Amino acid sequence: MSTLWRLLAIGPAAPMKAADAALNAWEDGPMLSWSFFEDGSEEVWRLDVLFNQQIDVDRFLAGIGLTGADIDVQFAPLPEEDWVRLSLAGLPAVKAGRFVIYGEHAKAELAPGEIGIEIEAGPAFGTGHHGTTKGCLIACDRLEREGLKAARVLDLGCGTGALAIAAALVWPDADILATDIDPEAVAETAINNAKNGVADRIEAITADGFDHPAFEGAVFDLIFANILAGPLQELARALAERLAPDGRAVLSGLLEEQITGVEAAYAGAGLVTEHTDIIEGWAILTLKAG
Repeated sequence: MSTLWRLLAIGPAAPMKAADAALNAWEDGPMLSWSFFEDGSEEVWRLDVLFNQQIDVDRFLAGIGLTGADIDVQFAPLPEEDWVRLSLAGLPAVKAGRFVIYGEHAKAELAPGEIGIEIEAGPAFGTGHHGTTKGCLIACDRLEREGLKAARVLDLGCGTGALAIAAALVWPDADILATDIDPEAVAETAINNAKNGVADRIEAITADGFDHPAFEGAVFDLIFANILAGPLQELARALAERLAPDGRAVLSGLLEEQITGVEAAYAGAGLVTEHTDIIEGWAILTLKAG
């Protein structure tokens, strides 16, 4: 087994959040996964990145804009067993509305009214520890409580499948499609679907945006798109065309300062913001037809 390498960066909230956003779009190099947490207060954050080989640390940090003198960076080899212990200890169960996302190590009895989703930490995005996933789960909970009838649901950019699974658990009769551009994420979604007992309810496919035969003639009552601001804007018209007249779209992956640009793109496609959540500097927009 090859040695794993860990980069740990600790610093002020603003540059750390910008680096976390950059990692959402990172496609180059041997990065396996990353986690992002408060480090004792809202003003100081910790970024933990795992690699499958040694890297040029300065080049990597420059690529995600993390070069300030006030950033404390450590990079060292990490035996596999130490990474497992560190990963599990650093990923407690996450509560988001009625939903509780947990790994097998953090499984505990649920309180009355809570809905458990088992998701293991891995290379796919969406363990609930990131503000965008957590915010989308909160929006899902709110929409079901408000009486949204979701017979057809889309999780676009599904990552681990957490949002598709959440929808399956609160709308037990819904037909759900989960898609991602990354085949590894789709495979992990299928595993998590089975683990949570909803494999027969969720179809998981590899697709780039809406470019797939599964979207021909498809209309959805609820669309989750937790991706990035740029792709969200590019997909605005295509997404709006596939949203049912009384449906809702939940968008995330955008920073608070990117709200105006994303809202403008969707307003041009006929959708307006019904609700805005801000979590850890990330925006989660719930849209409806204007």
